[in-house]
Amino acid sequence: MLWSPYTFGTKFQTSYTTRKEESNMSSSIHNSDWFSEEKDLYSINGFESSMDKELAETTHLMNFQELVPYLEPPYEIFFCPLTNKMINDPVTIETGVTYERAAITEWYDKFGDPADIICPKTCRKITSRVLNSNTALMETIKQWEKRNEQASIRFARSALSLASNKTMSIEALHNLQSLCRKKQYNVVEICAVGVIPLLGTFLTQKDTDLTFETLELLRQLAENDDDEGKEMIARTMNLSAIIQNLSSTVECIKHSALLLLVDLSKCSYVYDKIGSVTGGVLMLITLKYRHPVDAFASEKADEILKNLERSPSNMKCMAENGHWQPLLHHFLEGDEEMKVKMASYLGEIFLGHDDDIKGYVVETASPALIQMVFHGNSLARDVAFKALKQISSHHENGKILVTAGTVSSMLHEMFKRTIYDEPMNSKAEAAAILANILESGSVELNDLQVNHKMSLDYIIYNIVKKVGNSNPDELNIYFLRILLCLMKFSKTSAIIVSLVKESDACTNLIELVNNPNEELRVSSIVFSTALSPFLGNTLAERLCKTRGQPQALLEELLETTPPTEKQAVSANFLAKLPHENVTLNVALLNMDTTPLILRRIRQVQKSGIRMSKYGSAYLEGLVGILVRFTATLYEHQILVLARTYKFTTLFTELLMNTSSDEVQRLSAIGLKNLSSKTVILSKQAQIKNPSFRKFSYFWKCFSSDPEKPESTPLCPVHKGSCSSQETFCLLEAKAVQNLLACFDHKNVQVVEAALSAICTLLDENIDLDTSVGMLIQEKAIQHVLNVVKEHKDESLRQKSFWILEKLLMEGEDNSISEISQDRFLVATLINVMHHGHGDTRLMAEKILRHLNKMPNFIM
Repeated sequence: MLWSPYTFGTKFQTSYTTRKEESNMSSSIHNSDWFSEEKDLYSINGFESSMDKELAETTHLMNFQELVPYLEPPYEIFFCPLTNKMINDPVTIETGVTYERAAITEWYDKFGDPADIICPKTCRKITSRVLNSNTALMETIKQWEKRNEQASIRFARSALSLASNKTMSIEALHNLQSLCRKKQYNVVEICAVGVIPLLGTFLTQKDTDLTFETLELLRQLAENDDDEGKEMIARTMNLSAIIQNLSSTVECIKHSALLLLVDLSKCSYVYDKIGSVTGGVLMLITLKYRHPVDAFASEKADEILKNLERSPSNMKCMAENGHWQPLLHHFLEGDEEMKVKMASYLGEIFLGHDDDIKGYVVETASPALIQMVFHGNSLARDVAFKALKQISSHHENGKILVTAGTVSSMLHEMFKRTIYDEPMNSKAEAAAILANILESGSVELNDLQVNHKMSLDYIIYNIVKKVGNSNPDELNIYFLRILLCLMKFSKTSAIIVSLVKESDACTNLIELVNNPNEELRVSSIVFSTALSPFLGNTLAERLCKTRGQPQALLEELLETTPPTEKQAVSANFLAKLPHENVTLNVALLNMDTTPLILRRIRQVQKSGIRMSKYGSAYLEGLVGILVRFTATLYEHQILVLARTYKFTTLFTELLMNTSSDEVQRLSAIGLKNLSSKTVILSKQAQIKNPSFRKFSYFWKCFSSDPEKPESTPLCPVHKGSCSSQETFCLLEAKAVQNLLACFDHKNVQVVEAALSAICTLLDENIDLDTSVGMLIQEKAIQHVLNVVKEHKDESLRQKSFWILEKLLMEGEDNSISEISQDRFLVATLINVMHHGHGDTRLMAEKILRHLNKMPNFIM
């Protein structure tokens, strides 16, 4: 039941109309002494203290109406004799009786003749229709109302603090809502007596009725134009308790919370606090874009967000949650200070994963950011560079930035702009942005052609020339990233290689490999690796002449530590340098790195390449370093190294026990290099075999017939004394099966390396009959035919045809028949014979000619 002093007065009106009228009340109401006395009579001070004491003893009350008797009752004179309602505008007529102005005026109008008018209460005739405002009575009523409203507020506050039951709490909330609607002053009183902190407890409860009524009361307290109530709510309540109701499934609660936030967000003190509530802005944005589901919520959420836009930090929060329009609008249309602020946010905010949003932001902001770079002051330029750097770090934005003219702008900044009173880091920022855009893959060479004064040659020359220890590390890193991207274009690659070859750039690069800045070291190593196919021997020689190298590229690695990026790129750099470079191979050999490399290979294999994102690349580099030794086996110390550490067995195991295609390819290359030396090494072993002497000694000790020592068996293929360790024999290492299994690999490079290794078993210096028989027994024919079917690569076909030709010439009838009956092979041979090139075409003709000689062959 909603209660107010008015309803209270109506409730008790009957009892007071029967009460004996106080003597001379109407005549003495104008007497100031009486009025002063009445002030004392109505004083609330003593009444409040007694009320608080009694209220504290009434915690057993179950209904808010039971607190009404504690309020001050109205006097009969407060009521109009005509309406029996509380007087709002009291006027006194000539009989001394006070009425409601509207009521007595209406009474007068009932009489046609003014002479007939009588006083409704005294029935005396009235000669004058003059209405005298009874200011004293009006003031007395107002004071009475104020005292009762204050008492009612205190009752309600106590009831809320007691919270004996739900009904009592809801009636107290209703009463406070009614008081707020009646007078603005009551809002101030409610805030002053400490009601707001109590309301926070009701918002944390699960009761929907209490939550709704609490939100409604808070709305009443926040609706006024004065910000005092709004600020008090923000200071004394946890705003998240209000905001969490935006996700309520009860529509009235959600809408009430929105209306409350609309009012709160108008206050400058509050809108920053709303934006700082975790998840608050996101909830508002979500509601804003749900217009078809709840149009009212969408409209109010949009209104709140517009109010929050007055705070820059709120606009940043909106952008972080995908609502970019406010930030971009103020960036484009705001004053200079606002533009700089918004640009600084663009340099900090992650653009998210939505390509449409990212595209919209970049297309909108990039032209203005470029303008700031060219025409802004130092601060504006600085934030614009940071924003473009952040935007360009997302590679999908590359094309948009190119279209906006960012590439030419950054090149101009790097090489043409000369403002001596500005920080030098602008060139580094421009280089970083250009590197980001180039790495996105969105740049064509034409985009780098700024004008006739800034050609590609000019750009590359200036970058190559400036790379070195004399530059700041950051700038060197960006220059190297740019050059690495340009190495992907054949035209610019040729220019870079030519300039590096003609200058001291190789020396500068190797010096940077020793730089203490790890990121710079990584960049210089990666770029040097890209140059190695063109300048490999030069780089290798410079590396060996540099103090601390190449030892520093193979620093120690604890078994429990995952490989780092620097270790991975270092190992790959050493693996990619020309394998035939003896200087580097001997330098690595003298470092005694092989035990360390083998230990690291086992470590990575044991832990799995997933132990680090660089694990796979690191493993490939380590295996590549071992393979490079096999290219210079003519060096005796390297030959001893390969024998000591059983390279043949190692590569055979790596061939199958890895998930890396590159490791398989490298292992096959290593086996090919080793196998190519087997013929020579096996014959040398036959002439002088120290191991045979040891065997002979033991044979004499244990043989029953010491006069006839058993001769060392010869390898049927190499016709010498073979072993996997000493002569690198593929048969002894049981590597043939693993190599043939690689013929079925999807990676062309792996298949080619395996084919090359098998080709060493068909060399003219070995026993072809035995070797071919062994390969046929291992089903080599079917493996080779599968290569022809699966791959059209020219190099693979050439090696496959070469092996097939050997198998046809030396094989038995059964194997020849297997080849001739493969219709796909025949069709491929005919096609190559008509459309092939060079040696591949000649090989196809030879094979077909050989097949034609067979009696049952039909082309």
